[in-house]
Amino acid sequence: MSTERRAPLDRHRVADTALRLLNEVGLDGLTLRAIAKELDVKAPALYWHFKDKQALLDEMASEMYRRMLTGTEPDPADTWQERLLKANRGLRTALLGYRDGARVFSGTRFTGIDHAPALEANLRLLTDAGFTLAQAVDAGRTANSFTIGFVIEEQGMRPLHGDGEVRERVDLGERARRMAGFPLAAAAGELLFDDYDRQFEEGLAVVVAGIGTRYGTG
Repeated sequence: MSTERRAPLDRHRVADTALRLLNEVGLDGLTLRAIAKELDVKAPALYWHFKDKQALLDEMASEMYRRMLTGTEPDPADTWQERLLKANRGLRTALLGYRDGARVFSGTRFTGIDHAPALEANLRLLTDAGFTLAQAVDAGRTANSFTIGFVIEEQGMRPLHGDGEVRERVDLGERARRMAGFPLAAAAGELLFDDYDRQFEEGLAVVVAGIGTRYGTG
């Protein structure tokens, strides 16, 4: 009989296992039963730690954010524009590291206060630059919402499969042929469904510039 001892079942181990399994099966295939099987326990054992799947998603999103913050420190020399750009670039990179990462992150709430130091620093930078607290919150939320929404769309159009391959859902040549009677709409395909890095950078730049114009802090 094996005497090897398994690591104790706790919230961190369950969330870590769920994130690994997420990359194999995607969010739709991520069930508590599947996670329990991966952990070699019965599904009811998970309910000692998470009351339902949403509670688990909250912890998964929190763990994703903790990993994103590991080894990073805000640069005190940043302007508020630079901070928003850096923070949202980092968020996009983190979300793209997981299959359906943006869908997991969307609509969740953090289970701890790991996010508080960065949030405090960002709000302090914005308010010191002339934003009211309400404006600073709106600015951060708007940029954050753009990033999460963008990545949801990006991962929807370029899904990551269990084999680790990204597969394009749009054949640009075939789309152009179908829309040949609408030349501008046909040509727009390469702007809509290609070079997501460029799309993201341009969209984020528009958001940040708009924040400056809206609140007169540009």
